[in-house]
Amino acid sequence: MIKKIRLPALLLAITWVFCQGELALAQETVDLAAVKQTADEALLAGHNAWMLTSCALVLFMTAPGLAMFYGGLVRKKNVLGVMMQCLFLMGMMTVLWALYGYSLAFGGDGAYLGNGDYLLMQGVERTWDEATNAPATPMADAIPRYTHMLFQGMFFIITPALICGAFAERMKFSAMVLFSIAWGTLVYCPLCHWVWGGGILAFGSEHAILGGALDFAGGTVVHISSGVSALICALVIGKRGGYGNADLRPHNLAFTTLGAGMLWVGWFGFNAGSELLSDGLTSSAFAVTHFSAAAGVLGWSFYEWLTHGRPSVLGAASGAVAGLVCITPAAGFVQPMPALIMGAVAGVVCAIACGTIKNKFRYDDSLDAFGVHGVGGTLGAVLTGVFATRVCWDIGEGQPLGMIEGGSVMPGQLTAIGVTWIFSIVATFIILKVLDAIVGLRVNENDEVKGLDISEHGEEGYIFT
Repeated sequence: MIKKIRLPALLLAITWVFCQGELALAQETVDLAAVKQTADEALLAGHNAWMLTSCALVLFMTAPGLAMFYGGLVRKKNVLGVMMQCLFLMGMMTVLWALYGYSLAFGGDGAYLGNGDYLLMQGVERTWDEATNAPATPMADAIPRYTHMLFQGMFFIITPALICGAFAERMKFSAMVLFSIAWGTLVYCPLCHWVWGGGILAFGSEHAILGGALDFAGGTVVHISSGVSALICALVIGKRGGYGNADLRPHNLAFTTLGAGMLWVGWFGFNAGSELLSDGLTSSAFAVTHFSAAAGVLGWSFYEWLTHGRPSVLGAASGAVAGLVCITPAAGFVQPMPALIMGAVAGVVCAIACGTIKNKFRYDDSLDAFGVHGVGGTLGAVLTGVFATRVCWDIGEGQPLGMIEGGSVMPGQLTAIGVTWIFSIVATFIILKVLDAIVGLRVNENDEVKGLDISEHGEEGYIFT
């Protein structure tokens, strides 16, 4: 016999079952939220770890990388002078970047210059959040604003250091300091904002001229600007004493070779770090950076082999740097095979620029800053317009990019090149002329003969006792 179930008991049972389901659903929701939070924290940790590593790699490029590369190329009486320039700029440019440089470059989204959003590190440093009663870290998309500031600051350090190669062995240290302050403030910060801060050369920006330019890691901002400015420095300051007659050969090619290797390693942070994440595009940028450098070694070496009968160690080292410079604007936009082509072409073209062209026009770009960075950076920006593909980065939202795939970015590339050349030439020339009138640019003849190690710093790089 089946007993009848009273209605109140039935309702109570249904209510109990419903509540149990609600509790289970709530618990599942809590678990999913916890899993998502853990995943987000792990993702942030991965991105931030790579980016902080990239910061260290780019700083490593200035010293010991560039310091040794340039230090070996000068005469032994000037080795400390070159290394001091690199080391001092690591300190001074960092302070300027913290005070106002980062804000001028990345504050706001104006057409020509940043605003005061990040002056004195406001908007960058951690703050106390009253709502959560805990510290808060400002973010720049997927990474802390701190990390973005540090990474971009390493570029601000090395760019004026590259220019030092043009006036090596003859510029006053005091003039170098004042020039770097003025150039970093008046040339680098505006260019950086134009390209990466939403300004007139930023791809897809509302302010962009002819759509803006593709510049993944600094073809215009770093290499064209520093290389062209280096040429103006060499022309305004004049040739070293004894140029064309005296023995001006590098004093320590072992230093230069090791420095080139350090630059090669550091460049992975420079280019692959410019993705500002750790993802598939980071791997692509890393790969093409390596491939272009490798092809640059072969391009310069085989060019020398064919024209001079043998390849030189200096040529191989310079070819690696030329390949790295050329791929810099294209690192996030091209595939490995085009990267090999770019590196090989850069090796040959930069070898011609540093040899045939420099000898023909007889300008004393002491350490070939223009021949490698100015020429290589310009070549890289042009070839980016040829080989860029949406397969690497769909920055155009489905639209083809480079000429090979039927894209239309080349006008923007050529415009950015032209603007960077003209702006760098005019601004650098004015800065140099003003400084020459105020403090003088060049050491006197006696000090140049003694060497800048002794005359400017009172020390010697080599003391054998």
